[in-house]
Amino acid sequence: MSLDSARLAPMANAIRALSMDAVQAANIGHPGMPMGMADVATVLWSEFLSFDPADPHWPDRDRFVLSAGHGSMLIYALLHLTGYERPTMDDIRNFRQLGSPCAGHPENFLIDGVEATTGPLGQGLAMGVGMAIAERHLNAKFGNELVDHYTWVIAGDGCLMEGINHEAIGLAGHLGLGHLIVLWDDNDVTIDGHTDLSTSEDIPARYRATGWHTVACDGHDPADIRRALAEAKADPRPSLVACKTVIGKGAPNKQGTSAVHGNPLGADEIAAARVYLGWDAPAFEIPADIMADWRSLGAKGAEANRAWQGRLGSSASKGEFEAQFSEVASLAGPILEPHIAALAKDPPKVASRKASEMALEPLTQQLPQLIGGSADLTGSNNTKTSATKPFSKNDYSGRYLYYGIREFGMAAAMNGMALHGGVVPYGGTFLVFSDYCRNAIRLSALQQVRVVYVLTHDSIGLGEDGPTHQPVEHVMSLRLIPNLNVFRPADAIETAECWALALGTPKTPSVLSLTRQNLPPVRDDAGAENRSARGAYRLRAATAERKVVLVATGSEVHVAVACAEQLESEGIGADVVSMPCMELFQAQDEAYRRDVLPADVLKVSVEAGVTLGWERFIGNDGLAIGLDRFGASAPAEVLFRHFGFSAEAIVPKIKAKLTA
Repeated sequence: MSLDSARLAPMANAIRALSMDAVQAANIGHPGMPMGMADVATVLWSEFLSFDPADPHWPDRDRFVLSAGHGSMLIYALLHLTGYERPTMDDIRNFRQLGSPCAGHPENFLIDGVEATTGPLGQGLAMGVGMAIAERHLNAKFGNELVDHYTWVIAGDGCLMEGINHEAIGLAGHLGLGHLIVLWDDNDVTIDGHTDLSTSEDIPARYRATGWHTVACDGHDPADIRRALAEAKADPRPSLVACKTVIGKGAPNKQGTSAVHGNPLGADEIAAARVYLGWDAPAFEIPADIMADWRSLGAKGAEANRAWQGRLGSSASKGEFEAQFSEVASLAGPILEPHIAALAKDPPKVASRKASEMALEPLTQQLPQLIGGSADLTGSNNTKTSATKPFSKNDYSGRYLYYGIREFGMAAAMNGMALHGGVVPYGGTFLVFSDYCRNAIRLSALQQVRVVYVLTHDSIGLGEDGPTHQPVEHVMSLRLIPNLNVFRPADAIETAECWALALGTPKTPSVLSLTRQNLPPVRDDAGAENRSARGAYRLRAATAERKVVLVATGSEVHVAVACAEQLESEGIGADVVSMPCMELFQAQDEAYRRDVLPADVLKVSVEAGVTLGWERFIGNDGLAIGLDRFGASAPAEVLFRHFGFSAEAIVPKIKAKLTA
């Protein structure tokens, strides 16, 4: 349906009016972007975007991502005008206020229709790449009949400058993701002022060099916008549409300047804008005829949804499609039970990265939703299995992505896949490189999506690559992120248990911190209980009178066991507690936590990383064995001895502490 310009102009002005009024009421916000992109958004939503406000989670809807999330009033206005349940007009009146779903930046967990949490620039575009990957994969599996939609991204200059943009567009171009279209708000303005203060690159040329199609349009001419979007949709490559706009369009004295980027217009300028735009309606009121035009778009989307529901109902793939989108949280544990039973019968001495690969074999064979990958470290992360063939431009049915050296882009793309639905992503890199993708890991947690980060080479145990590659502070720093489970398993059985737990939390992402070096088994038990699920558990109980509790993670658990054995031989009772996940332990009831870590004994932590944070568990009078410095280059066993991670070095410290 194409509306004539006479009807499109007031529809776009409704976006402008709501944006300037809401920002003014809040006395903070960014009116310039939504006012500048109002015409583009109106053409997109009225003629190209497939959506249904009555069914926001319809699987074959188009995805709309506002990567330039500071312009959040654009999406709030669009959702309200097209008839989504929220935001209501009262929500918009309370823009940026406590209790309103209209937060300063769009948050996917607050409001339907917001596909992704955006604001950290560039990540929305990169998540769009992940959504496009998921769409192409599901299309390869189910065909155009059930999966044939587009991902539309609105991005500003900041999104295109951020480093993650280079990673994301390189991946998208290489994979030929033709159902990804980025609308660039090309307004020549950033917060500091005109873009010539900071950049002089030819952005379309950069996109073309990475395999994208590019086209430009006048962002205030509906006919030209329509032409450019149609051209982009018809091209088999991902597309960048350079929409030449005036930031703050409609504010006669401030439009085109940085003054309108991140500040309210002010009462006088809003009054002038109403005259300039011919907008007579009071603040937060939309004339009935304009609202009717907007709401008609929702009815059109409902019709498209009904047609899709009909195709699904008559499809031979209906059951398989519904299974693809069903929840897998309860499936991973049972799938891994035979694997864990086999491990218990013959406990292997393997690196936990290898143990992870072993667990992934049955998981990837039986869970078609799993899509893996690595940032150019497949052979080191052990993330590819026999069941996962490559995902490529020539075969989108594959379930393994070669991300290249793009850690940040990989993490953001996995967020996009998880948000899209129908797939469960996991991806690997070295733990030390989690710093490159940390903000995307944070957004996994904030957005409440299940992404599994397989982070290997997790300590000085990686050996000769030295301190540049040896993570010291990383495990503890990742534990600082709310709603992120950080697992550091001690052997093959714990690793399998941690995989079951990571896949069992639909609204919580996980980090698996895994070793390069082989680990001796510390468990030979298998049963119905996942012992790692409590976060920490008593691995070995004292036989003599308990004086010490040793708490350890990962590769240091077997060191703690050796310490306990030596202490017990001298008549000093010592428990060993394995703590694969601090976050899950903290979630246990107080009685359990006190039983595992009683108050009346010396508590000793053993972890090859910084000691900061362990005082929560061992108290201020406990003994923290760790590494509050960078590592060194040498074989792993040499480094562990050198830095004191051995019973010979630790037991004397414990005995001295007990007698002090």
